[in-house]
Parts: sequence; C-alpha cells; structure tokens
Amino acid sequence: MPSTLLLDRSSWDLVADASGNIAVADAPYAVAQDTASAVRVFQGECWYDTDLGLPYLNNILGRTQSAPVFRSDVEAEAKTVPLVESAQCALTAMTISRQLTGQILLKLTDGTQLGIGFGSTTYFTLDQSALNSSDVLL
Repeated sequence: MPSTLLLDRSSWDLVADASGNIAVADAPYAVAQDTASAVRVFQGECWYDTDLGLPYLNNILGRTQSAPVFRSDVEAEAKTVPLVESAQCALTAMTISRQLTGQILLKLTDGTQLGIGFGSTTYFTLDQSALNSSDVLL
C-alpha cells in the first residue's frame, strides 16, 4: 500500500502528527490526495519532471474546447497515480464565475472506488467511499 505525506486540507501544506513528526497518509486517502495533487499541477511546474501535470496554459485555460480537453487530460493524469486502475472525470456545471464543477471517479486496483469533487469552492472533496463527507482536500 502506498503512503504519502499528509497535506493540510486548507493550506495544502505538511501536517505534524501527534508526536511532532511529519504526518503520513495511507491508501485510500493517499491515492485520492495524490490524484488531487496530480491534476492541480500545471505541466512544466514540477522541476524534476516537467512532463507531469495538465497543460492548463497550452490547451485548457482560455480555450473554447476546454471542457472535453480538460476531462480527457484529468483522466489521463489520474491514471498515472499508483494504484489507480481507471479514472472518469464527470463535469457537472460551469458557474457564473466560470469555475468548472465536477468529480473525478477513481477505481483502484483492489476494486475500491473513490470520488474526488472539485468546483464551486477551491476544495477537492472525497466522497464517503473513502472517508466521511466532512473530509476535504484543498
């Protein structure tokens, strides 16, 4: 099972555990958090692997075809995360302020299904199949 450094849901920064050490998250939360991180990255932003991330500047932002391109790019990027077998990006609406809302539906290699919501707030949320409904990833 993969693990990842636990990020604070409001600041997307590292969190300390009860002993003062850097907190670690395990699957399925780790997979959901890593997927949320993967789709937030602008392609070229990661210094050590500039191929990671979505081509927001080249193909998505300010483009008329951006919804289908975004959906396809999100699904492809989500599948690069370890343990993600399949990913489906469901877009639900475009707000008046031009924010896209929707959910990334993941199926892990062990059959676990997760949903990562995005949209009208700046938060990524996990559905109840991974955590309870109050858990949020920013």
